Amino acid sequence: MKFGFYLPSHGETARRRPLIEIAQTGERLGYDSMVVGDHIMAPRVSNSSYPYSVGSEVPWDESGEHLEQLTELTFVAAVTERIRLVPSVMIVPHRNPLLAAKILATMDVLSEGRLTLGVGVGWLEEEFEALDTPPFADRGAVTNEYIEAFKELWTSDNPTYDGKFVKLSNIEFTPKPVQKPHPPIWVGGQSRPAIRRAVEHGNAWHPVGATPATPLEPEKLASDIEYMHAHADRIGRDPSEVGVAMKAPLYDTESDSGRGRRRFSGQPEQIAEDIQTYSDLGVSNLIFDVRGSDLSRILERMAWLSEEVMS
Repeated sequence: MKFGFYLPSHGETARRRPLIEIAQTGERLGYDSMVVGDHIMAPRVSNSSYPYSVGSEVPWDESGEHLEQLTELTFVAAVTERIRLVPSVMIVPHRNPLLAAKILATMDVLSEGRLTLGVGVGWLEEEFEALDTPPFADRGAVTNEYIEAFKELWTSDNPTYDGKFVKLSNIEFTPKPVQKPHPPIWVGGQSRPAIRRAVEHGNAWHPVGATPATPLEPEKLASDIEYMHAHADRIGRDPSEVGVAMKAPLYDTESDSGRGRRRFSGQPEQIAEDIQTYSDLGVSNLIFDVRGSDLSRILERMAWLSEEVMS
């Protein structure tokens, strides 16, 4: 099992010195990866529902502040040496595919091959409208084409692509990413189309679990993995080529939802037991959310998880 953590992207801990300390501490403690979410703006009024909340909560504070995801990851790449950099997830339709492919290739080159690309289709319609993207209703098909275009740009000496949403020709595209044939791609989302996308375009399925809206209990995960493997068989892909990299909160030891213990809460041995359960099902990466407004608290949680649970 490999472990990762979220980097903050807004608030007092999303500034130069705290980010450097968090990133370097994570590397020193033996974490494999660090992830950053993706929002470019927040609407003042929204009719979109955040899929990982059962209420009206959204993943930002009242100001709507967010550092730009790929810029933040490139910044922390410069102050670390080993730990992997994961946009998680990058909302693929938000950025021109040629420009996004260039930024991602640049990150992989400058980090000496440490990019893992987490991708998603997005959920915030108002953000799509503000960015003047292709239609929100087409975001799944757009994402598929953009991923295919990324791979073409990253691997071909004469990149060409003729799709509905992407057309490429007459292009010299260098440098290519350091990782061959291209950086690993983790496909986010809980739906069956997302699972199929992971099999058809990715190297791992990248769901969110252990939240009230998406508990992803072992029985449900096992069923989803069975579906993933069956789809791989249908399209002639080796199921072992598609892993599972799961995101989950890390609950405080005193946390109690009132409905019994949540996964990844309680004492170290209980959390380790949960980790083993999900590992047995095929999860190879777990990314924990340790973010907060208090830097010392973030560092304490990271150290506690590393020393008491991961060890």
